[in-house]
Amino acid sequence: MSIDAVMAEIHEFLGCETPDSWIAQALNEQEILLIDHANCEKKAANTAMNLMYKHVEREDLLKKMSQLAREELLHFEQVVNIMTERGIRYRHISSSRYASGLRDAVRKGGGVPELVDVLIVGAFIEARSCERFAKLAPFLDEKLEKFYRSLLRSEGRHYQDYLGLAAQYSDEPIDERVQMFRELEQQLIESPDETFRFHSGTPVAA
Repeated sequence: MSIDAVMAEIHEFLGCETPDSWIAQALNEQEILLIDHANCEKKAANTAMNLMYKHVEREDLLKKMSQLAREELLHFEQVVNIMTERGIRYRHISSSRYASGLRDAVRKGGGVPELVDVLIVGAFIEARSCERFAKLAPFLDEKLEKFYRSLLRSEGRHYQDYLGLAAQYSDEPIDERVQMFRELEQQLIESPDETFRFHSGTPVAA
């Protein structure tokens, strides 16, 4: 699938586009953007590894999450290298409300419903990341633009992998759960957010 086709699918999947005010803030806070981007890649790898540990009997999941974890760790390394070149020290910063806001809505109990919701959440996180890379890229310096564009294909595939696994493992159609998370994700992106992060909402100043 071409990048254009992947992006068209992602825009249809998401409930909204990233607000222009977030793009403006990201350009003004590129140090925080890169630090939190690195954190997101590390967390994405950890999520994939956790799924592998919890669901050792699901061969398709093991294969896809193994590949995803390797790619996310490579991206983490690439972001840290870019930060080093720019004199940015990798350090701890607080997490955004985004991922925790989505995961709070995950059904609990450890069974198939919880797994399906975790996979749907993963699909939204990857899709939003891909959408933000694409929307940010034209405004960045040449090196960072090239790097962010290079991430689109893998992030788009990660979104498709998560969503495909959710549909595969669910005992019923996942449309209603996807729509519920779509509305929640849109609310997190469009509502005022005091903390700027890679997945933060609309800046309060806007």
